Amino acid sequence: MTTHAQHDPVHHGATQDQARLVVYGVHGRTQSPADLIQLADRLGLEGICWQLPAAEGSSWYPGKFMEPQASNQPQLDQALAVLEEQLGTLIRDRDAGGAPVVVLGFSQGACLLAEYLLTRQPAVDGAVLHTGGYLGPRPRSFEPGTSGALSQLAVELFCADGDPWVPLHRAKETAAAFESLAAATTLTVYRDEEHHITEHAVDRISDYLSRSARR
Repeated sequence: MTTHAQHDPVHHGATQDQARLVVYGVHGRTQSPADLIQLADRLGLEGICWQLPAAEGSSWYPGKFMEPQASNQPQLDQALAVLEEQLGTLIRDRDAGGAPVVVLGFSQGACLLAEYLLTRQPAVDGAVLHTGGYLGPRPRSFEPGTSGALSQLAVELFCADGDPWVPLHRAKETAAAFESLAAATTLTVYRDEEHHITEHAVDRISDYLSRSARR
């Protein structure tokens, strides 16, 4: 059985102590940190420290994201624990004077991050979720945490109207969930049937990260 061990994330770009922004990037199914390094190169931004976790077997959980969560255990809880541990460290470093921390995920990585953000509500400085949504077969509601961290969050979501893996209605439900927690939420829907990050999305992500960076 595949298990997710607590390996250090792969580093790319600026060192953490010199970065204007730390991006914690979570890859999709059958992918690896190398795919997000390619995205970082497409963005071409300087002063970004990329911290990139790697899933055992190139998958964070075995089934589809809209299946009952029990069918994706124990890997799902293990993957969420990886995020909890690694993001907790980055947030503590930020609070000690480091750069802002933004999370970014594509596909399965975006689904995992959506689930983590909505249920754990960590005090990150931004979130970009491309082609993903929270987990489970039915619409869900989420209660605000005591910290109110998400009320300060700006969330950018992207989804194609004909994506073969992530139905548009779940992306819309996920955007509504963030809005219900008072997060400033933008959902961009584009006409496409491919499961990829478009050049338009790259431009939008570049602008978002630039605005999130410490000046």
